[in-house]
Amino acid sequence: MSDGKNGITYADAGVDIQAGNDLVDRIKPAAKATDRPGTMSGLGGFGALFDLKAAGYDDPILVAATDGVGTKLRIAIDTGHVDTIGIDLVAMCVNDLVCQGAEPLFFLDYFATGKLELDQAAAIVEGIAKGCANSGAALIGGETAEMPGMYAKGDFDLAGFAVGAMERGQDLPAGVGAGDVLLGLASDGVHSNGYSLVRKLVETSGLGWDADCPWADGSLGAALLTPTRLYVKSCLDAVRAGGVHALAHITGGGLTENLPRVLQGLGAEIDLTAWEKPGVFTWLQAQGGISEAEMLKTFNYGVGMVLVVDTAEADALTALLTEAGETVSRIGTVTEEAGIRYPALQG
Repeated sequence: MSDGKNGITYADAGVDIQAGNDLVDRIKPAAKATDRPGTMSGLGGFGALFDLKAAGYDDPILVAATDGVGTKLRIAIDTGHVDTIGIDLVAMCVNDLVCQGAEPLFFLDYFATGKLELDQAAAIVEGIAKGCANSGAALIGGETAEMPGMYAKGDFDLAGFAVGAMERGQDLPAGVGAGDVLLGLASDGVHSNGYSLVRKLVETSGLGWDADCPWADGSLGAALLTPTRLYVKSCLDAVRAGGVHALAHITGGGLTENLPRVLQGLGAEIDLTAWEKPGVFTWLQAQGGISEAEMLKTFNYGVGMVLVVDTAEADALTALLTEAGETVSRIGTVTEEAGIRYPALQG
């Protein structure tokens, strides 16, 4: 075989294979810490194996979800604080799985960048592993893509893929009826949607990411990077206790667009005075002169997950969720008439 004329290597073209190998070695302990019953293989293979029988399922139905983090990544990149963005990635996938009644089993990530920076990449994947551990999912594989010329210096992109399972016949939503109670679980802030608008509002405010946060301690950038809350374990406990007819993860589209997805053709009446809105939303709304209706269909507005529950079980489920660490509010009821109504906006 000829040695060629100029000896140009893949590294000369901007791709460092050794850096990728070093990353895999560095993140193996974090991935290993997420092992759960059913995990069969570690990182480094061409595929990842998972044993459903070992996970305790007799007649499982698989549920899959994929998502990203959107332009919240821009804030993480610009501030250099990337250690929690992986939690967001996991949460945006596994919080969706639990809405189907599924237990998250395993997670894979896709990380793409122009030039692999080992410390940055490791911090991101370690955040992903933390999100997996806190939701009971094993991090069993992923892909790191170094693509020179595709991303500006320091930029990267993320995608996540989660698979869960339930026993046949236990899928949600099921049995939603008029009169069911809506239990809202508090969010930890903006979570991971609406950030194109958030960034626009910060730009018009004239504040930098390192400015003092107007509604909380610390910097503005740090406050806006508060990770998406993981609702998996508390909500699975509620589902297993009985009386939960549906769950809705409140992401892009807010309460207005996400609740109808699980109401099985019915509607809901929401009491906007039933929960305390986090200060970030008060600031964003004032900064942009945004209407209440627009806030409700853009952001979670302080409610990150809604459970539709049987009236007779509402008190017990509230107690269970509170014991699990959630802040729970009765935010409304299911109605025969389709659509989401906010009486406070109509008064």
